[in-house]
Amino acid sequence: MTTRHPVPPFDHATAVKKVRLAEDAWNSRDPERVSLAYTEDSWWRNRSEFVQGRSAIVAFLTRKWATELDYRLIKELWAFEGNHISVRFQYEWHDAAGAWYRAYGNEQWEFDDHGLMRRREASINDAPIRENERRFHWDAPGSRPAAHAGLRELGL
Repeated sequence: MTTRHPVPPFDHATAVKKVRLAEDAWNSRDPERVSLAYTEDSWWRNRSEFVQGRSAIVAFLTRKWATELDYRLIKELWAFEGNHISVRFQYEWHDAAGAWYRAYGNEQWEFDDHGLMRRREASINDAPIRENERRFHWDAPGSRPAAHAGLRELGL
């Protein structure tokens, strides 16, 4: 069995670390890499779509990043207890026509004893923004630099 550290039960430091590792993986825009953080039979609700299993996760993320171009994400710890973590997040992206959006959301995560996520429930809303309203600026794909402000520092 694969173990993905940190593992539950989480304390504040390990929960923050788990959130940043997830953010970094998603900012890679590599569906295979992202899928390895989830159990083989992981269950997701993403908006109104339901996904189960790593192969379905890879297919979902492949479709997502084919349409959500120049995707950049910031996640922030909201709460944690035992093997559960709650995050709030925002990401920016544009469509093929060049229209920009900021997505606002929250996720509830449940982990197994090996630190793999077995359940993810995400509620997300998109709001159109002008390109000059973007706040997430770093080379992508890739991790948000340590010096780049988080959601709180950006006033979001």
